[in-house]
Amino acid sequence: MYCGTCLRDNSLAAALMKLGHDVTLLPLYTPTLTDEANVSSEKIFFGGISVYLEQNYALFRKTPWLLDRLWDSKAALKMAAKSTIPVDPHFLGEMTVSMLDLEHGHLTKELNKMLRWLEAEPRPDVVNLPYTLLIGLAAPLKKSLHSPVCCTLQGEDLFLEGLQEPYKTRAFDLIRQNIPHVDCFLAVSEYYAEFMCRYLGIPESKMEIAPLGVSTDGYRAAPSSGSENARIGYFARIAPEKGLHILADAYKLVRDSGFECTLEAAGYMAPEQRPYLDGIEKQLREWGLEFRYHGALDRLQKIAYLESLDVFSTPAVYADPKGLFVLEAMAAGVPVVQPDHGAFPEIIRKTGGGILVEPENPRSLADGLLTVLRDRELRARLAVRGHAGVREHYRVEAMASRTVEIFARQKFPVLQDA
Repeated sequence: MYCGTCLRDNSLAAALMKLGHDVTLLPLYTPTLTDEANVSSEKIFFGGISVYLEQNYALFRKTPWLLDRLWDSKAALKMAAKSTIPVDPHFLGEMTVSMLDLEHGHLTKELNKMLRWLEAEPRPDVVNLPYTLLIGLAAPLKKSLHSPVCCTLQGEDLFLEGLQEPYKTRAFDLIRQNIPHVDCFLAVSEYYAEFMCRYLGIPESKMEIAPLGVSTDGYRAAPSSGSENARIGYFARIAPEKGLHILADAYKLVRDSGFECTLEAAGYMAPEQRPYLDGIEKQLREWGLEFRYHGALDRLQKIAYLESLDVFSTPAVYADPKGLFVLEAMAAGVPVVQPDHGAFPEIIRKTGGGILVEPENPRSLADGLLTVLRDRELRARLAVRGHAGVREHYRVEAMASRTVEIFARQKFPVLQDA
């Protein structure tokens, strides 16, 4: 799947490389999929098949590493990644706890494989974990490499809230126990920095903000004036938490008002979400309303799709800390209408590229969409502001520079006097 965390981390690694830094981006579980040039390593640790076998069958915790290569190969992992196993926290509680308690759990062999490889490589100046779900790596990495360890915060609370007991409580306890082993946390938004300090008890002294950034390469140089046949667009994973059903209800209200338009959607859909989309499509057909789902898009397709829209909304029902899709829409010169929670208010405040509405309220969303669609001058102003605002505040180059500043301040305690 196209994962927002993978997209963000791959873009950051590529931008850091352009600045002249030596970066190794190590995938875990399966090869990463991005819509830009993939700069991740061919080496994959904690291979998804090995992790599954070792978690569930004691025999595989003792098999020779050489034998593990049969199912740790990139080809085998790519094949496994195409399976229909749902990536659902309801089913992954035990595995989550094992990854958070690596030195005492079922996956110690996989940890030792990673440490053996890293110890043979040049020592990194800093190690960065992509989210707290991997914070169990902090202590062993610091002990083995004598390098400061940082951890990015970019949306893991949604997964943690979906865990079932007793795994949820155990996961929270393990994350909090490992916070002292992390030198610095990097939140992707002001909202998430404040939220995660409360949510996980992270000391404010350890919190930094490295705002999300997107590459604007390939987007048009200026926003268009809009089309005659207005198109409302959605772009994100097809899943209830992203709110496509709310947008569908708002779309009906817009059409009931007499305004002619169509609804378009695109984004990755896991097999288990097919019934969710089928239900939305069935309801829209019964209402006699046009709707088109474009599927998962590569980068060129994504840019073309976004640039074809007149207004954009992905009305997530949870407080999204990133809003990557909002930045991409504004980079394409499309005004956005988003719920007033998560990172959306600060993005709109900084860019001026859209308006905010009441979360989980189709009527409020419909009113916001109509405000933008009926006033062509307002639509044009929002498009221009968002197009410029992303380039001023949310470029991937700025994200990389800010990240370098934060990393450069980190010192490993043992080496401070050296």
